Amino acid sequence: MEKANFHISAVRLRNYSCEERLGLDGSGVDLGFACGYALTPSLRFRKADGQILPGGTVGAELLERNLAAGHKSAATEQVAGASIRMLLYLSGMYYALYFLATLLLIVYKSQVFTYPHSYLVPDLTLLFLMGILEAIRLYFGTKGNLTEAEVPLAASLVLTVGGALLSVYFLLWQTLVLWADSALSAVLLALHGLEAVLQAVAIAAFEG
Repeated sequence: MEKANFHISAVRLRNYSCEERLGLDGSGVDLGFACGYALTPSLRFRKADGQILPGGTVGAELLERNLAAGHKSAATEQVAGASIRMLLYLSGMYYALYFLATLLLIVYKSQVFTYPHSYLVPDLTLLFLMGILEAIRLYFGTKGNLTEAEVPLAASLVLTVGGALLSVYFLLWQTLVLWADSALSAVLLALHGLEAVLQAVAIAAFEG
């Protein structure tokens, strides 16, 4: 069979973006790229460690499954990334309000109620510690989400769990808990829980 040349449009799977020209003959095709593509119904190839090697025949059904899986993975990453970005922004804005409101409530309770100094200092210390962890958590979360990097996103996930535990402390175990404390901490805890789920989904999508 006479060899023919044709152009393959770029298919972007995750961080790959390539355009290749392939020479097709009757027995198969020489794949001169390493982009992880499944391209046409009768290509002979096998991908190993970024190298394209001779292999078996790729059928139309396998092609469709591979392309569908690639599009699904990319869609999952986009949805998770956009959701995390929105939640990180919302969480940062809300935590600024939470920190100021909780600090004012502690000052108010120390003036109106009996608030021993030995209990006041730990509550204030944990509040400021929570603020530091929140700033670091938001930094790693934003960095990991923008760069699609698992390590900073995983670090943000760990800090999110720590922030959630501190939210539970201010919700249930601080020295004096008013209804305002409960409402503020419950909302923050819900945000942390939702972020943790989306970060875990994003990490799984980025690894896949």
